[in-house]
Amino acid sequence: MKTLPYREVHLDFHTSEAVPAVGDRFDKEQFKAALKAGHVDSITVFSKCHHGWAYHPSTANEMHPKLKFDLLGAELEACREAGVNAPVYISAGLDEKYARRHPENLVKGSPNAGHDFLNAAHYHLLCYNTPYLDYLMAQVEEVMQRYNPTGVFLDISAPRICYCQHCIESMRAKGLDPRNPDDVRRHGDMVYAEYCRRTEEVVRKYNPETRIFHNAGNITRGRRDHADFDTHLELESLPTGGWGYDHFPMSAAYSRTLGKEFLGMTGKFHTTWGEFGGFKHPNALRYEAALSISQGARCSIGDQMHPSGEMNMSTYNLIGKAYAEVEAKEPYVYNAQHIADVAILSAEAFSNRPDRNCPFDVGAARVLLEGKYLFNLVDQYEDITKYKLLILPDVIRVDDTLRAKLTRYLDDGGKLLCTGESGLALGEDRFVLDLGVEYEGRNEFRPNYMVPEYDAVNGKTAYVMYQPALNVKAVGGRVEALVEDSYFNRTPEHFCSHQHTPNNPGADRPGAVLTANTGYIAWNLFADYADKGSFHLKELALHMIDALIGCERSVYTNLPDRGIISLTKQETESRYVAHLLFAHTTKRGGGIEVIEDIVPLYEMKLKAKLPTSPKRAYKVEYDIESGALKQTELEFTYDSGYASVEVGKLDLHAMVVFDV
Repeated sequence: MKTLPYREVHLDFHTSEAVPAVGDRFDKEQFKAALKAGHVDSITVFSKCHHGWAYHPSTANEMHPKLKFDLLGAELEACREAGVNAPVYISAGLDEKYARRHPENLVKGSPNAGHDFLNAAHYHLLCYNTPYLDYLMAQVEEVMQRYNPTGVFLDISAPRICYCQHCIESMRAKGLDPRNPDDVRRHGDMVYAEYCRRTEEVVRKYNPETRIFHNAGNITRGRRDHADFDTHLELESLPTGGWGYDHFPMSAAYSRTLGKEFLGMTGKFHTTWGEFGGFKHPNALRYEAALSISQGARCSIGDQMHPSGEMNMSTYNLIGKAYAEVEAKEPYVYNAQHIADVAILSAEAFSNRPDRNCPFDVGAARVLLEGKYLFNLVDQYEDITKYKLLILPDVIRVDDTLRAKLTRYLDDGGKLLCTGESGLALGEDRFVLDLGVEYEGRNEFRPNYMVPEYDAVNGKTAYVMYQPALNVKAVGGRVEALVEDSYFNRTPEHFCSHQHTPNNPGADRPGAVLTANTGYIAWNLFADYADKGSFHLKELALHMIDALIGCERSVYTNLPDRGIISLTKQETESRYVAHLLFAHTTKRGGGIEVIEDIVPLYEMKLKAKLPTSPKRAYKVEYDIESGALKQTELEFTYDSGYASVEVGKLDLHAMVVFDV
């Protein structure tokens, strides 16, 4: 298959039949002008929306009653003339027209669930284990037969928990128990796999090269079987739409390990999907696009076309400010391989429960992002031998297979950091790895306190820890922090002060222990950091990580906590490229995180581990006024395997290039 384009627009068009006219202002030349203004090289256009209507003549569906011509065909023709790639969008999990006519085919999320068509304006989710699947597959086949697109994007597609009559009968026929939640979940996976198989069969009947992606709003860590149904990945991550600005680096850190090309999908909206008249500041989109390419992704920006069919030129002028920059930078990111020192073993993968905000993964990823460590987020199938340090965050119990894998890793010189219950045997309260500690029970106090034995920023004192902790005994290694209990737990019968009971002085139980190749922290530290974000949590984690592999890390930089660093290798170009990003974010309204101002940083420094002394080092930045890249030569030193440069001023995004 051809490589994914770098500058995609995901063009929604969810248009009610109550809208008086649809597509009446569509103009092919205006459509092409918008794509040109936006520097767009690919745009996902629509066959069927969430309302259920087709935007082209159809025998498998019904064309929107207010549309008078083949809008999809006109868009595809415009894209061909403009030399722009054009996948086709089909709403798969939602079809409100069909749902109203066939409510018996809706997903029933619990045995007693009902469907409200009276009190709320929302879509209703359809079950693939019903006659709806045949209806949907006929629509996919019609699109392939008539238009033969380069890609098919199927939306709202994921395994479902469903107790509809079709699913209950199917479970019983397969020997599954509808009263057993695990069997219901297993059946949902079977239904989803059959839907994906049917989709693949229909698409491949007409084109072996058409790309297929099933969008669920999140790439579930650990479900490589789900990712295998996709030819590529599209990481939905609208920072202002509920995902936040630190979600995409985490999602990309996992997707990089799957061996597939992927897009980072943000939106032009101030909030999220379906916001007409909402616009980000151009600097926000510039940052988000730069973040995508720095993390190994192509770019996708979401838009929603007005029912009239006229493209909003303000939108495409906005997108163009970001995509002109991406277009110029593409030579420095194409075929780049990311370097990662640390792997976080995903708690989401081990739970087998989809959770894009899994707190154990989120907290660990934030610590490493802010600590400027290069990392991937990995599942149980990943080859861990390539990483210098492996982190098991908070809840990773160890079965025999994982124990053998970790033992080999440690024997070969790998380093391991475990927190909370991680390292305990699956189903037993005993450590099965030599972490320098023995299990002695669960700490009964919440919160309790951590007293550092190292030089903490705020000194040696009691720091509150809100998440659960284990009581352990040190049996080797060096104690780096102590546990101090509170006087008592807060109850209605006895409590102290506004929040919680203070520490009971006299810490003597180990809370963090370091050996030559392992570290153990007794608290669910990463979940605590995801929830509270207290500095002392990150300080403890980074203290342990630095002690284990600090002298072996691939990059050092003085970027502040919100800065992003990555290091890539372009083998074909014989160069390493370090990406440095920084944007000032602020909260607006009810908590929407936005970017407006470019706040420059000065006297930035970088030290990168390279196999040989570089032939040349230079900084590459985008000049908005000229619309071109500018290069600044950098003096460098090379010592003990590290090339050091003074980067100087940083405006939003800069690439430091080392030719080798």
